[in-house]
Amino acid sequence: MKAKVFDEQFEKGEDILRHLDRSKAIRPDCQQKRVNVDFPVWMIHSLDREAHRLGVTRQSVIKLWLAEKLKEAVA
Repeated sequence: MKAKVFDEQFEKGEDILRHLDRSKAIRPDCQQKRVNVDFPVWMIHSLDREAHRLGVTRQSVIKLWLAEKLKEAVA
């Protein structure tokens, strides 16, 4: 399939996924690496309360907050 036809189908909102080999798809800079971090107990309790309030996991809160701070630092 030519790129022009592919683009046209995409722009029309047609299903283009059948034309893609998703088994080889990657998201640059999104690879994950496990790290261990020790937090004081009070911090864990605060993270858990915030996670419960937001309806997400503790890990999600930590990732979100770190991402926000890193974006601020870069900006």
